[in-house]
Amino acid sequence: MNNPDGVEVIGPAGPRYDEILTPEALTLIAGLQRELGPRRAELLAARSARQEELDAGAQFDFLSETAAIRADRSWRVAQPAPGLVDRRVEITGPTDQKMTINALNSGAKVWLADFEDANTPLWDNMVTGQLNLKDALDRKIDYKTPEGRAYELAPDEELATIVVRPRGWHLPEKHVLVDGQRVSGSLFDFALYFTHCARRQLDKGKGPYFYLAKMESHKEARLWNDAFCLAQDALGIPRGSVRATVLIETIPAAFEMEEILYELRDHSAGLNAGRWDYLFSIIKKFRTRGRDFVLPERNSVTMTAPFMRAYTELLVSTCHGRGAHAMGGMAAFIPSRRDPEVNKVALAKVRDDKTRESRDGFDGSWVAHPDLVPICREVFDGVLGEAPNQLGKLREDVSVSPADLLAIDQTPGTITEAGLRNNVSVGLQYLANWLAGTGAVAIFNLMEDAATAEISRSQVWQWLHNDITLDDGPKVTREFVEQVVTEELATIREQSGAAFDAAGYDQAAALFTEVALADDYADFLTLPAYERMP
Repeated sequence: MNNPDGVEVIGPAGPRYDEILTPEALTLIAGLQRELGPRRAELLAARSARQEELDAGAQFDFLSETAAIRADRSWRVAQPAPGLVDRRVEITGPTDQKMTINALNSGAKVWLADFEDANTPLWDNMVTGQLNLKDALDRKIDYKTPEGRAYELAPDEELATIVVRPRGWHLPEKHVLVDGQRVSGSLFDFALYFTHCARRQLDKGKGPYFYLAKMESHKEARLWNDAFCLAQDALGIPRGSVRATVLIETIPAAFEMEEILYELRDHSAGLNAGRWDYLFSIIKKFRTRGRDFVLPERNSVTMTAPFMRAYTELLVSTCHGRGAHAMGGMAAFIPSRRDPEVNKVALAKVRDDKTRESRDGFDGSWVAHPDLVPICREVFDGVLGEAPNQLGKLREDVSVSPADLLAIDQTPGTITEAGLRNNVSVGLQYLANWLAGTGAVAIFNLMEDAATAEISRSQVWQWLHNDITLDDGPKVTREFVEQVVTEELATIREQSGAAFDAAGYDQAAALFTEVALADDYADFLTLPAYERMP
């Protein structure tokens, strides 16, 4: 295959890779990278500058320079696109063959086909995932387990709408170079899917739809909007065919919801309350600001915490005021076929969570497992009936101040030794699986992804660097955490038996220790982890 000038594919070739890494796709990647790469670098530098200001005592507020956009009540985002009018249940998961078929067949309205937090960016995952999406649209995908169980697609009219989540702006793709530089992982994932599937989706009466992760400002949304315009023009796709839902999963973005919708208004499909990454962002941004910004252990922090209520209510009000969908957060519980009592308690929590979202005005919500689709659908059916959404529920009663969004010290909960051990164990197990190529991992009956692993290691870092004493135990010190790492590794080894991967867990322990205990905080654990990957 002849690559376009200035483009090097340095990742190894695999079966059918040439169907995805085509000259047309690589040309689009190169064009986007050359046009938008310098701005991407500037925006990432702006994140670092803002963090320095926060470390020095600065605080978030709604932007004065964009007050006119917020004050102008006349503008609206584009009308909901075909396949995205009714989104009462959305399922998330990586793009391997089995998950692709199961998610599309799940009964959910939308499948978030994930190249980000539920995926691990092994080169083969990134390319074969794109193949699986193309094959699914061509109805050429099937899967057979080693035991002989076969999976195949239901009829088209029964399938979920595909919405692809590319990697965030911070992540590179090291296996493709443009003019000697690594390309943006965001642009790589977007361009491959757009090249091969935009026309296929339009031919099916839908379109190329995306979820956009980890953004921290409306200027980052503008960069995505420019990518959409450039790609549509390059491939002769009508402008406005792309639709994008933005995950509001960082505290800076929570202060720029209106502006993010405005920047993407011709391509917007709404906002989503990305609750786990949102908690991670709060820990990260205020990690050095003392006890008032220290959250309780993660299993204590619920959606009823005052700062989380403010965030979700503002999201619904903002979206519906602009004609945009407001999507609820993830139900991460994994049903157990062996423990009905665990299921009973967890399913009650899922029902309560989805009931609260539906009553607040959300238009739908997320689940991580096909077995949770019926309960989420039942709850939203109870509120929606035959209506496709709740866009008419404007929530004009909502008034959220900066202080409400930042009321972190009002969060009830504890910091216990059990909570610390849970963070360490989840971090170790997740990283061992991530480094081995799996990005969505069932641990303690929860579907863990990169966001929850980020919370786990970031809380340990914050507790250590803010001199936190456990409610039922010792002060969090480096020596104590290292002891816990050793003990939790021994427990995992004992429970895993012959399946324990000693080399893999040694690597995971070294990485966890680096990102949880080092003096310098790593912005994303996936960055050093990616460098450990082939």
